[in-house]
Amino acid sequence: MKDKLQQQIKESLKKLNIVEDVIEIEKPKMLENGDYSCNIALKLAKHIGKNPMEIAEDIVSNIQEDYILKMEIKKPGFINFFVKKDYLFSNLKQCLELKNKYGSSNIGKGKKYNIEFVSANPTGILHLGNARGGAYGDSLARILTFSGYDVTKEYYINDAGSQITNLGLSILARYKKLCGIDCPMPENGYFGKEIIAIAQKLYDENGDKLITENLDYFKELGTKELLKKIVNDLEEYRISYDKFTSEKEIIAQYSASQIIDDLANKNYIYEKDGAIWFKCSSLLDDKDHVLKKEDGSYTYLVSDIAYHLDKYSRGYTKMIDILGTDHHGYVSRLKSSMQAYNKDIDKLEVKLLQLVRLVDNGEVVKMSKRTGKSVTLKELVDEVGVNAARYFFSRYSLDTQMDFDLTEAKAKNNENPVYYVSYAYARICSILKNNENNQKIEKYRTLDNQDAYNVLEKVYEFPEVVKTAALKELPHLITKYAYDLASEFHTFYSKNRILTDNEKQTLENLDLIKAVKITLENALGLIGVIPPEKM
Repeated sequence: MKDKLQQQIKESLKKLNIVEDVIEIEKPKMLENGDYSCNIALKLAKHIGKNPMEIAEDIVSNIQEDYILKMEIKKPGFINFFVKKDYLFSNLKQCLELKNKYGSSNIGKGKKYNIEFVSANPTGILHLGNARGGAYGDSLARILTFSGYDVTKEYYINDAGSQITNLGLSILARYKKLCGIDCPMPENGYFGKEIIAIAQKLYDENGDKLITENLDYFKELGTKELLKKIVNDLEEYRISYDKFTSEKEIIAQYSASQIIDDLANKNYIYEKDGAIWFKCSSLLDDKDHVLKKEDGSYTYLVSDIAYHLDKYSRGYTKMIDILGTDHHGYVSRLKSSMQAYNKDIDKLEVKLLQLVRLVDNGEVVKMSKRTGKSVTLKELVDEVGVNAARYFFSRYSLDTQMDFDLTEAKAKNNENPVYYVSYAYARICSILKNNENNQKIEKYRTLDNQDAYNVLEKVYEFPEVVKTAALKELPHLITKYAYDLASEFHTFYSKNRILTDNEKQTLENLDLIKAVKITLENALGLIGVIPPEKM
């Protein structure tokens, strides 16, 4: 409907010899201001030096369409449109026909997108920051796929470097202790319960037979075990990946010395204090960074350059990296490296997720009650459930700090938004279970009150909300939409009987709530929430 009205206004302006490409159509907050409103007359007044009320009159005089009941001009120059409700009923039919495809589109036209998210080092357990980044990355991938993009979800395994060496040393130290051999933990070792558990498992299965194994054995085993734990936790969180990329394999494929030679040939390398530096201050960064240390070891920036060169070689239209806010300074140096290689840096977008605070009964929770360490993703899911975790993390834009309220997330009442939305879905399922309407209604006649119109209008908005969420990469728009749709349904249900003595009215009501069910399920599916059929 917005597209239709925009086109009518453009054609009217053309008759007035006015060209304007951007025409905004909004939904008025007050019912008396119509179904749609446009401020184009106010916008044009500044450019053509004419009273906006007169411009509005001129625009309206050129518009005559059957689907428009009437148009009103309100000061200081708004054009309000009152339209026939036929478009809502046509959309209702479309929703019932499309079912799980309702709201999908092909705006992506098969463009190849890569989204890399979580990518936590396999040296410990996933924490709340990973939970938030995971919810965002997976939800965005679902929305983009639903909108016609070809999306690859990727996990980058940091299985090389000093952190993996320290992991191997930590497991070895714990294992030797179990074997009765005194062995201190490494200076930068890992002290988590998961490290102790790996060592205990090794000892239980092998006794002291592994004492002669070299460090690489413990490094590889630890990486494999912890990555398996991470993947299992993510799968429980309803996240799966299309591609896992190993840092070790990238390093084997792209020579670190060759990368430095490449940058040197482009005059982006110099030596200082025995180290080799990347001159990225001449590109996008405000300072230079070391690529090769004085001791001959390479910094992680070298492997990250190799990894992103590999990504570019795969031909993606866009690559999205989702990182913690502590990586703020990393963005400019990474983009500088790609620019040095003459890559299109507009194809690479780095999103930084802000911090999460866990709150319970108004108090900030910093440590797990069970372990005394940071609260993990697994603990959070066990505490509130996957639905609540996914929903709550999808409520806010990624660039805003958020409080995850445990009290709210666990509440079994309407104060809990995921409970409120789920209850709408379960209530509809309960009604439809014994009252399924399999008759195809050609013309709707009894859905003629404002409550019904409000529900149908909200269902009608869904495809546009999905498109906006995809184009602007904002999953939280879907979360808000699901809540608003549930709210419109609850209002309708509280004021109207679904099952009536009038068979036609009952059948039409059943179609309406079935459309709400379809739309809610599709919307929630885009943020990784599976609504229950019973509550």
